[in-house]
Amino acid sequence: MSGDSGNQTTWLLLVGFGELKYLGFLLFSLFLAIYVVTVGGNLLIVLAVASSRTLHTPMYFFLCHFSLLEIGYTSNIMPRLLQSFLEGGDIISLVSCLVQFYVFASLAAAECLMLSAMSYDRYLAICRPLHYPVLMSTWSCSCLAIGAWLGGFFFSAFTLALAAPLSLCPGNRVIDHYFCDFAPVVALFCGEARVMWGAGVGISGCLTLAPFLLIVTSYVFILRAVLRIPPGHGRQKAFSTCSSHLSVVGVFYGTLIVVYVAPTDHMPPLLRKAFSVLYTVLTPMVNPIIYSLKNQDVKWALRRLWRQLT
Repeated sequence: MSGDSGNQTTWLLLVGFGELKYLGFLLFSLFLAIYVVTVGGNLLIVLAVASSRTLHTPMYFFLCHFSLLEIGYTSNIMPRLLQSFLEGGDIISLVSCLVQFYVFASLAAAECLMLSAMSYDRYLAICRPLHYPVLMSTWSCSCLAIGAWLGGFFFSAFTLALAAPLSLCPGNRVIDHYFCDFAPVVALFCGEARVMWGAGVGISGCLTLAPFLLIVTSYVFILRAVLRIPPGHGRQKAFSTCSSHLSVVGVFYGTLIVVYVAPTDHMPPLLRKAFSVLYTVLTPMVNPIIYSLKNQDVKWALRRLWRQLT
């Protein structure tokens, strides 16, 4: 990968929300509050599950890993974003920008894979309850969770590797975004950047679409199985164990569709960045709220944890 010359560091300017620099301190305070709630909420989920024996089940095991992914996902972006609100922009090295892009892409892919593992767990619990303890053993859960983490980082590395032989376009040092997303990073390079673009789109498409299809398929079978249950407590319990996960899937994929599928070519940069806030900032905050409000077991564990801490 070419720098400016020799071993000199190549510096880039992340514009961030420079158009709103007159609101810098207000936005800093708002996003800092969101960040604290996001990290605190996801940590509370992890602590609640770890401290409650009744939650030591595969469903909550995956939920803990998903919360850890959310913490890493938002922490990869928020500190620099908060700094840019105070300084009106952010100077970042090319290497740091590529690292941020790689971590972002890897954690996003791992979240998709983890959501599919969670849906597979619900499918086995409802559709194959007699085989569930064997099929979803501690070993199986660990393999699925580790596979989601490693899969995200492994496959995202291919896109990053394609940037190695490319050179930066002359004078192209400004990224009109608040983090190093895929499109702004590819736009920095000349030469065969189309190969990087095509590979990135293909890999990200597989890592998001394949898990989504697995989730949809799982819930088709789950719905068929639940509808066979006579009306009453059993059906309600089956629906309640899936509602939180379905809500998270809807929020996660809904924001991805809005940002990456909806046409944004002629959209003002500020509006594009505002849409990106949906999945990089707000979604990680909403997920623990969804589980706290819609899941009675998690609410009970959080109350118990609160009593222990106070």
